[in-house]
Amino acid sequence: MPSTRMMSSKVPEVTVYFWIIKVLATTVGETAADTLNADLDLGLTGTTVVMAVLLAGALYLQFRANRYVPWTYWLAVLLISVVGTLITDNLVDNLGVPLETTTAVFAIALAVTFAAWYASERTLSIHTIVTARREAFYWSAILFTFALGTAAGDLVAEQLDVGYWKSTLVFGALIGAVALARYGFRLNAVLAFWIAYVLTRPLGASLADLLSQDRDEGGLGLGATGTTVLFLGVGLGLVAYLTVTNTDELPPEQAGAAAGLGDGADRPVSANDRLG
Repeated sequence: MPSTRMMSSKVPEVTVYFWIIKVLATTVGETAADTLNADLDLGLTGTTVVMAVLLAGALYLQFRANRYVPWTYWLAVLLISVVGTLITDNLVDNLGVPLETTTAVFAIALAVTFAAWYASERTLSIHTIVTARREAFYWSAILFTFALGTAAGDLVAEQLDVGYWKSTLVFGALIGAVALARYGFRLNAVLAFWIAYVLTRPLGASLADLLSQDRDEGGLGLGATGTTVLFLGVGLGLVAYLTVTNTDELPPEQAGAAAGLGDGADRPVSANDRLG
């Protein structure tokens, strides 16, 4: 069983920087997988093996840390984005599993992960990631959000023939609706976070395809490599900024609340915040 030794919070505060870097990482996850698979001629299987090994190394560093470290955390997010994309691509392209099936399977897998996480810890708040067991649940959920988002994004943009730019608008509008429900109608904070987190994956995938695909396929023709370099550069700049400024580090009093069922807000945790 993973250790229950208490640590400082292992995740960043949810600020505008969090969402910007998350979208950048999801976009790079889509285009980097295409670059490694096609442009560097590694093939889908070879790319999957290489990226899985790199992800294992990144998660090893992340689990060994006893607090949130921006470059370690976001490296793990970036690599898990790539691996999540590749898992879906392997199922669809190599094994011929329909996108409808992969979308449903990953949705169920994510729901089961959340159920097990809540049954064990009585919270799904990311501001309570202070033990190895909670962190294991967290990264499992993150992996399934990326795989689910890839499948759902491809299903909407390609199989349902919505198109890349329309899909980008659709998923952007859905995220906007979640924000409205949270701040206008007091939707549960933790529920709102995870819905938005899942939706940023197909948003990033649709944006990546819109920018990278050829014009005759509905894209802008920047190419997978060009899009990867552009978004990766911006993401690295933001992570460097956060490393220097500690802008997204949880205040000690909020991180300390995680020993119980804290949600990272400046107030006691309510049943609404615990999804219970």
